[in-house]
Amino acid sequence: MNNEIFRGKSAVIDVGSNSVRLMFTADGKVLYKTLETTRLGEGLAFSPRLKDDAMRRTAEAISAFVARAKAEGAERIFAYATAAVREAENRGEFLELVKNSCGVLPDVIDGEAEAALGMDGALNGADGATIDVGGASTEIAVRVGGKTAYKKSVPVGVVRIKDMCGRDVAEIKKLCEKYVSGFNGAKTVINQAGGRTVAIGGTATTLGARKAGLKLYDGQKVTGVFLEQSDLRNYAKAFLTLPVREIAKLPCMSEKRADVIGGGAAWLYMITESLGLPGITVSDEDNLEGYARLKGIL
Repeated sequence: MNNEIFRGKSAVIDVGSNSVRLMFTADGKVLYKTLETTRLGEGLAFSPRLKDDAMRRTAEAISAFVARAKAEGAERIFAYATAAVREAENRGEFLELVKNSCGVLPDVIDGEAEAALGMDGALNGADGATIDVGGASTEIAVRVGGKTAYKKSVPVGVVRIKDMCGRDVAEIKKLCEKYVSGFNGAKTVINQAGGRTVAIGGTATTLGARKAGLKLYDGQKVTGVFLEQSDLRNYAKAFLTLPVREIAKLPCMSEKRADVIGGGAAWLYMITESLGLPGITVSDEDNLEGYARLKGIL
């Protein structure tokens, strides 16, 4: 298997609904990850079209990452796009903008593929489940006996929660209750997988960093942190109550994460409560690693 891995320098770019992320690899190992929050999915709750400003911001971020990867010697550069792009009426316009800007055409993946990639990245072949809360969608995937037994995506994420509900607790609860039923089939399958459930994505890793007491984000220290259901409930309550400007001052909390972390924590809490999970284990490894494995660079 190792002989099949490309050993040169490579890069993978994840064009998400909240942020654009870059992962740089060499010799089958991750050297670093970085991100730029561009809010590509902003407003999609009310309009089927990506906003011009959001497309421009995102294309610029992708182009900057492509330029950085090339400057650092990347021989292979891959990009993929998730919910915001796959749902948008004008996705062709956005993809053309990106291609013309940097020469890279992102692969638009569907919800089930996104779920599977997150699972492959976080579990790397082991049995268990993954919950991936993104900007415009959330995915759950489960592997039992080495095979994918469940994969589902629902169209709600932290940017969509913010757009539709702001920080209104009652409205967030109503929205989450509407969509959490979409994962009803996951509970039995997760039990069959032994109950191990890993949470990935910016909401989970940010909360994991808070639980670990980190001053600076460290993916290795975040991976393995266990968030109890009560932790999620308490974080949701705190981050939907505190002023956003105060949240943004906290360690490992960027200004562009501060206004969506409360809704994200509430949504994760609702999912764990619905599935009867005592909590979730955080992983910094996610669909970036999954896509890299798919392309043979990890």
